[in-house]
Amino acid sequence: MNELNMIRGSSNVFADLGFDAEEAQNLLLRSQTMMAIDGWYKASSMTQAKAAQALGITQPRLSQLLKGKIGEFSLDALVNMATRAGMRVGLTIKPLPGVKVARAAKSTGPKKRASGNAGRARRAA
Repeated sequence: MNELNMIRGSSNVFADLGFDAEEAQNLLLRSQTMMAIDGWYKASSMTQAKAAQALGITQPRLSQLLKGKIGEFSLDALVNMATRAGMRVGLTIKPLPGVKVARAAKSTGPKKRASGNAGRARRAA
């Protein structure tokens, strides 16, 4: 009898599908935003034309979104649409478990401007 081995997935289906970490994270954020806009549209009882107008896009563009054409939309464009739909879009950034984050070196303060003849020579040039 064949035994079925199950592998627990991560919280990002795109990473599980083999996309590199950066692309997987971007795809996840875009898909989440697209689903929120899709939910807004379904709850709105608007026609696609009216909803598209409210989002600041064309009806064919909204149709692409509703069909899940993720490659047609940048995260920036989706955030703009969600905002126009009256949603507040947020982003949480935190280190992954087990990853050490380097701290930036402390600044010693603002750099002093050159004074004297060197400063006057630059202004004259």
